[in-house]
Amino acid sequence: MALLDRLPRHLFSQRGWGLLAAGTVSLLAAQIMGRRDLLSLSILLIVLPLVSLAGIRLVKPKFQVYREFNPSPVETSAATTVRLAVARTGPVTGRAIMEERLPPRFGESPAFRFPARSATGGTSRYEYHLRSSQRGQFLIGPVTAEFTDPFGLSLHRQAIDDGETLTVTPAAVELPVTGLAGARGSDGVTATRIRANPSDDDVMTREYRHGDPMRRVHWAATARHGALMVRQEESVTTPEATIILDQRFAAFAGGPGTGFGGNTGMDGHEMVTSDTFEWAVVAAISISAHLAERNYALRLLDAAGEPAFLRSPSAPEPQTEEYQGTGGLQSIAESLAAIQLSGPHHGHHGQHGRKEAAPRSPAHPGPDRRDSSGAARDHAGGQDSGPALFDDLLMDKLSAHRMRGPIIAVLGRLSLAEATALAPAAGYGANSFAIIVAERPSDFHDELEALRRGGWRAAAVSPSVPVPAAWSHFDQGGAALDAAAADVRRGAGVAR
Repeated sequence: MALLDRLPRHLFSQRGWGLLAAGTVSLLAAQIMGRRDLLSLSILLIVLPLVSLAGIRLVKPKFQVYREFNPSPVETSAATTVRLAVARTGPVTGRAIMEERLPPRFGESPAFRFPARSATGGTSRYEYHLRSSQRGQFLIGPVTAEFTDPFGLSLHRQAIDDGETLTVTPAAVELPVTGLAGARGSDGVTATRIRANPSDDDVMTREYRHGDPMRRVHWAATARHGALMVRQEESVTTPEATIILDQRFAAFAGGPGTGFGGNTGMDGHEMVTSDTFEWAVVAAISISAHLAERNYALRLLDAAGEPAFLRSPSAPEPQTEEYQGTGGLQSIAESLAAIQLSGPHHGHHGQHGRKEAAPRSPAHPGPDRRDSSGAARDHAGGQDSGPALFDDLLMDKLSAHRMRGPIIAVLGRLSLAEATALAPAAGYGANSFAIIVAERPSDFHDELEALRRGGWRAAAVSPSVPVPAAWSHFDQGGAALDAAAADVRRGAGVAR
């Protein structure tokens, strides 16, 4: 048996290898002993496995596979149920052992026999559960089937479908209610003077025009003006919130967790991300959910003013930047599932696809390491391809929606020049909030002051600070944030 275990597993079964071995021994015995009956037996023993091997490869069984995820997409750390239905569409050729190929992060691939004992109508159904602690898009499948001939002599393995993509979205955390909405109120409604349905408490009047329905006549105003007056009502509309999500490689990369293993994309390579960027992604979906629940329409942009999900492989509509309602929030979550860092340093990977940290040298210091002039972070944060950062494109888009709601910027490492360029954008929002997430937030005092002078309410946090604590900072003057990050602040001067 030990010898049989060393032979190729997907060519013949142990029974098939046993017949071949017996046939070989019989052939040698027939030659030595000169026995024709042994020769006939040896030929039969050798030919039978070979014929079965040829037959199982020429007559390949055909299958249809239906795979369903519930729920789909699924949030991180939540379980999704995978339901498989496998039906044979070709000729019946015996049983098969099937296996669902899974990415390594999901553990051992499930195996099952076809047909199942509970198969009905020629279709076998199977069910198992998956859970991922990290966001991304993962190829589930294909189903591989190992067939055997009716005599159980030969084996053949092949994929019977192409697999399907499971999208794992970041999970939003609940944020405390704050005064972020300002004068517009925390319920997400604001008055706008446009025509709408009649209302007793929001009424404007104008002179009667031919064709106006008599039910809209405002008799009190008619008596006051001495002319027929009709209602032109004031309505409430949905306010808007703009979220700027920084995605620059230079702003987030280089710290612990950059390009961490196991979080692979659809192409098998690791997503380019970091602990700080993962914090920013969770903050983005949490803020979006918080505002969407309060009836805000959302607009998401990147640091250059382009649609935030323009480069996200999981985005249903990459060119879209405006979202509203439950469907819009779902699109945001899906778009954030596979978003990764982009920029000129993207693509410098090690031999196995892992991002290699830039060498620490005078010309390129490590992350958050600054000298007296601040040139280190100017170098790390100021290199990006495409449209200029915090420049005309972003300002034009913010200006087009001036004062329609708050602006929230979730940023990575920021140079003083970039903070100065972003500062005037605060004037376009009813309220403007900026969060800088970095391993050493105490290094960004000057940048925060530049933003505050421009009108931003700004804070710098470590990825160890909970997102709700950072959010509460804007209402509590930093008390909640300082309490949550006390240990981080005390260790800010220690080299990491």
